[in-house]
Order: sequence, then C-alpha cells, then structure tokens
Amino acid sequence: MASEPSVVDQFPPELLAVICAHVYASGLPSPTPSLDPLVCADQSGAPTDLPSSFPPAYWPESTVRRTLASLCQVNKSWYEAAKPWLWRKIEIRLPRSWLSVVEEIAGGDDEDASEEQAALMVDQTLRSAETAAMAARYLIGESSGNDAALELHDKVLERLSGPDISIPPELLTPPASREPSPRRLRTKSKSPARWKLMRSISVAVQDVMERTHPGIYVPPPHDPHPGRFVRHLDFNHFRTIGMRRLVEEGVNNRFVTGDRLAAVLKELPNLLVFGATEYMDGALTFPVLKELLLRGSASRGRGRPSRGRDIVIPDPNDPEQEDLARRRECKDLEAIDLTGCVSGVFVSALSQFVNTFLLGHSESDSSDSEDERERRPRRGRNMVQEEPLTFSGMHRLGLRGVKSLQPHILEPLVLAFPHLTHLDLSCTRITPEVLAALAGSSTVRLQSLALERCNWLTGESIRNFLVDAPAAHDIRELSLYGDWTFPSPLTEEQLHDIFTLAPCFKNGNLVYLDLSSAPITRELLLDTCPALPRLRSLGLSHIRNLALGAVADFLLTKASTVEILTLVTATQELGYGEPAVSMRQATIALHTQLIRPLCTPPFTFSLSAKPKVEDPPTRLRVVELAPPLMTSLGSGAGTWRIVRSKGGRGWYVDAASGWTAQVSSDGDACGSEGSVLRRDLAPNHPWRVEIEALADANGNVSSGVGWHARKMEVLHGDGLLGREAGLYGAVAFAYQG
Repeated sequence: MASEPSVVDQFPPELLAVICAHVYASGLPSPTPSLDPLVCADQSGAPTDLPSSFPPAYWPESTVRRTLASLCQVNKSWYEAAKPWLWRKIEIRLPRSWLSVVEEIAGGDDEDASEEQAALMVDQTLRSAETAAMAARYLIGESSGNDAALELHDKVLERLSGPDISIPPELLTPPASREPSPRRLRTKSKSPARWKLMRSISVAVQDVMERTHPGIYVPPPHDPHPGRFVRHLDFNHFRTIGMRRLVEEGVNNRFVTGDRLAAVLKELPNLLVFGATEYMDGALTFPVLKELLLRGSASRGRGRPSRGRDIVIPDPNDPEQEDLARRRECKDLEAIDLTGCVSGVFVSALSQFVNTFLLGHSESDSSDSEDERERRPRRGRNMVQEEPLTFSGMHRLGLRGVKSLQPHILEPLVLAFPHLTHLDLSCTRITPEVLAALAGSSTVRLQSLALERCNWLTGESIRNFLVDAPAAHDIRELSLYGDWTFPSPLTEEQLHDIFTLAPCFKNGNLVYLDLSSAPITRELLLDTCPALPRLRSLGLSHIRNLALGAVADFLLTKASTVEILTLVTATQELGYGEPAVSMRQATIALHTQLIRPLCTPPFTFSLSAKPKVEDPPTRLRVVELAPPLMTSLGSGAGTWRIVRSKGGRGWYVDAASGWTAQVSSDGDACGSEGSVLRRDLAPNHPWRVEIEALADANGNVSSGVGWHARKMEVLHGDGLLGREAGLYGAVAFAYQG
C-alpha cells in the first residue's frame, strides 16, 4: 500500500523559506544573553530566545547546519528553500574545507577549467533565458515551436553582438572554433565576466521580447553559484597545526593565499561580515583589502569630483575600472574583525591601502624624505579634488592585538568609519590624537568600546573622551582593563571626573565595565560613583589597596544586578595589599565578606508549612580569582566550584545558580518573566551537572568556556557580553594577559 503524500509537500515555496529562516535564526544568540557558555548543547530542545542557561537560548552552530543540510536532502523544493540559509554563514575550520569552498564558489585555481566553465555558463544561461522567453510567449498565445525558438536565438545573438554589450564575440561562437582571447586569458576569477555575461544576456532577451511584445516580463536566468547567499565569512576556527607539514611546506604551499581569498571575495556580492586571524593574515594582501573595504558606497564615490564640475569617463578596457564597476554592485561591509593580525604582509598591505585611498599618496611617496616631499608640487593644485573616502556602511571594527600598525596608519583608518557602534582597539598603538579626533565626530555613536592595555594613551585623553565626546554618550559596554605590566593611566582625579561627569555613567545604562588596575578607592566607589542598576559584569582586578568590604558594599548598594565580578590579584583581604595575608585567611575573607553577605538569602522564620523564601540581596554568582587563591580553595565550598579556562584564567562559580526558562509543551516560555535567575538548582539539574563537569575537567575545556570576556564580539554585534569560540574565544576567555 502506497503511503499518502505528506501535507508538507504541498506547502508553497514561500512557507518553506520561512521555515528554513526560523531554523537559521534558532542558532543566533538572544538579544539579552545569559552570560553563560553554551554547555547543554546535547540537551537542546526548542530555543527559548531568552537569557537562559538552561534550556539553552539558542542552538549550537552544528545543530543548525545539520538541520539545514537534512532539509536540503528532502526534495528539490526543500533544497531551494534551505540552500540560501545553509550558505549564509561560512566558518572555515579545516584547510581541505577551505579548498572545497574555493572550488565551489570560485571554481578552483585551474584557469583553463575556469574558462571552460565560463563558456559553458554562457551557453546554459542563453538556453535558460530563451526557454523563459518562449514560456512567456506561450502564455500569451504565441507560437513556441522550433522555428520560433531559432528565430529568437538569432535575434538574441544579434542583440548581444552590438557595440553596447560587454560579451566578447568569441564567447558566442562554438567552442571548437573559438581562439584564445586576451580578455579571457587575462583574468583568473570568472566573477566579473560571469556577472556581466548573465546581466547582458538577461537584458538582451528582455529587449528582444519588448520589441515584439511591449510590457512582457521575462524572468532573469537562474544563477547556480552559491556565492550570492554568503553574508558571513570568518577564519576564527581555521588551524594548520597538527597536519605534520614541513616548515618549507607551510611557507611555500599555503592553503589560504591572497589569490584564492580574492577570488572567493569577488564571488560574494552580499558579504556583510568578515573575520580574520593570525593563522591566515598572510593572505590579507592589498587586492584582498580592496575587495573587502572598497565595496558598495565606497566604490560609488571614488573618482567623483567634489564640486561636480568635471565628468569622469571610465575606460571599459581598464581592469581596475571593471573591478570598480563590479564592487559598486556589492553591499557595504558591516563588520570586520582583524584580531591578532600582525604579519608583515598584512601590515604592508594595510599601510599601502591607507596611503593610496585615505591619505592620497602612493607608497613611493611615503618612502621619500621630507625634503623631497616638500620640493615636489602638491597634488590637487591642477587636478580635480576628490571627496574623502569613507566607509559609511561599517558599524563594527575589531583591531585587537594589531600591534604592528603604526599610529600614522591607524588614525586615518579608524577615522574613515563615520558610523561605528562597536570599536575594539585593545593592545594597539592608539594615541590621544585618535581619541580627540573621534571626539570631534558628529556621526559616531559608540555602544561598545574597548581600550585595554593601550600604553600610548594618557589618562587625560580617556577622561576628555568619556566626558566631552558625543560619540561616548551612549556607551553601554566599556573596557579600560589594565594589569601590572600595562597599568591604567587614569588618576584618582580623572576617575572622579569620569564618575561624576561622563554621560555613560550618569545615565546608568552600563551593562559591562572593566576598570582593572585603576586607582579606585573606597570613597570613589561608595561616595562618587553613581548607581549602575543595569550593570551585569564588573572588572576590578589588579587593584591591591582596595578593601574587599568596599567592593561588597558597592555591589549591595549601587550595583546589585552584577552577576560576574573579577578580583584577580586585587584587594587587601585576599592577600595582595598591605599587610600580608595568608591564603587561608584570604579564603575565609572571600566567603565571610563577599559570598555569604551577597549570595545567601536572608534568614527567615515562619510557622507556616511553606515559608516565603526571599532572594539574595545581589545576583553575584561568578567571581574570577588569581590561580594561587583558587588553588587554596581546593574543590570549593558548598555549591561553589572552581572552573578553569583553557588558558590561565579561572572562576569561582555557584553551580546552583543559573538563568532558567520554564518551557511549555508547545515550546513557548511560560510565566510573566520568561527567564528567572534561580539560586537553588537541584543536584541533578542539567545546568548544575554541566558546571560540575566543567569543574572536574580542570581546564580541559573548549576555548568558549568562561565569563567576563576580554575581547569584544564584533561579527554578530554582541559586544563584550557576547560568546565566542575558536581563536576568538581563547582571546576572550583563556588568555590571562
């Protein structure tokens, strides 16, 4: 007996696309994060989209991709609906997978094969467009036989042979009679020719049909390449370690090369997010940077006179003009993360890019001496002055650890992004002049700012920026982290001005704050600093002379919503001030002065059967401590356990606390709040079991396990409260320095 057809098979394509979109959205973090790592992935049900530790607020990336890949194998309709979402985000993990992406998107490295594929694509596109035109003629009652098809084909070829069409004549001839063309042998990537060919064929067929049947619509030919679906490309998880390659092979036979990366980027017109790491920064060449940054509006404005008096006529045979025309049709890049990119190739390419497009002089000009530059006549006296190049579409920029970039290159680069909301300049050579220039911007509105370990900055420049700059009014996440190697340049007077005058402190909207190594005193915390009712993560590490009782009073009276606190080598009672304190006394002080007063519910007595249990006075549940102090704590006390990262960091975590969402049978979160911070999780609760497992792992965990990130999450826009894995996760949660 044959099975009855499923109702799902009768769904329209639009409904299938919506279902696949919801599957993809199930892997996106919730707008309000739980601040906890995703450790219950194997128990994931329906995502709650709430700040909950359990059930998970979102699916892991592997679950989403596996679900979309399974939908692609159902039938053709599901394949067409799921394919755009399966290709929407590409994370390169293995070298062989990168080569597969190059082959699938850019056609590989074989030029002869690329030329043959381009010729085959022309033939297939012609057939597809002519078939669609014949179908349109059939709908209006016209003849659609072989004679009509041949007549249409001849008219289309005649139209394509015109002088205003960009298709070379040799591509319209049979392959056997085709001779080599300088145009076809010039380019490696087929993307510019393919885009122009498909558009020219579509325009030609539409024009032929319009002449005989005005108003008729012919759908454009279908593009089988998946590059147009890609919105996200990053190399965060890319590694070549452990492949047993020789040093010579690693130098001369790289997997991620500049040519391959440029060829792939040319096939991604809708790319919005790009992430690079130190494992592939040698591929960030000058052509790659042009493909990344000169997209959309940046290319539309190039060559335009500022006064609009002269007309610039592009040369159609110029390869640079062809690339410029192609990049104009691309979308602007919204986020780029270059964490740890310090190779000489990258620094040289970025310097060349800044000198060429932002400063207006070539690399040869920059190598000349000052006397030679003064004797040379200034450009622009007898030439048309162009508008300054800006990247208006870029909103999030991550340059953490780009230490090799000189200040005279860093300043024009940062100022070329007039609409930034997330900026990470930690561990760079940023100078007070850059902050002063950002302060003068009327368009920058920062929501997340990281200036960690920037030893070229002065306390006065930071104070002036936070107090006076319009760009700093809306900051919700601020990291001014410093340690004993690179301490904070702020003074007590400057901190007093920041606490009392900075709008980001006065409005009480801060959710992340790190003032480690700053000269904070009890008076500044309790008398000067305003209340921070939304603060969730606070960093007060490397402050030796701060009293632990002052920290507890601050959390109790002004920041009761803080869930994560860092006290690495901080406070006198924990053994880092004067006088010296033993480790045993430090552990006792930690529990008696901080954990017990802030994390224990007040004692209540009632004669009723079910006494009302009050909540603890604060939400504190995670404390980051120095390794020697964690060692003295042993396995912890009560429900508190020690969770160590993959690197040198570690946290004292309340395993019985976590954000939980009560989910009904239909998958909706019930209750008025949706998600509640519980402090009494049972020993067999899945979240508590996972925390116990992390504590028993003793540091043998993934790079994404940790709290209070040091690195800003740039690609998705989650900022300093975001979660990351891979190399980005190691920088955020594992590295101590």
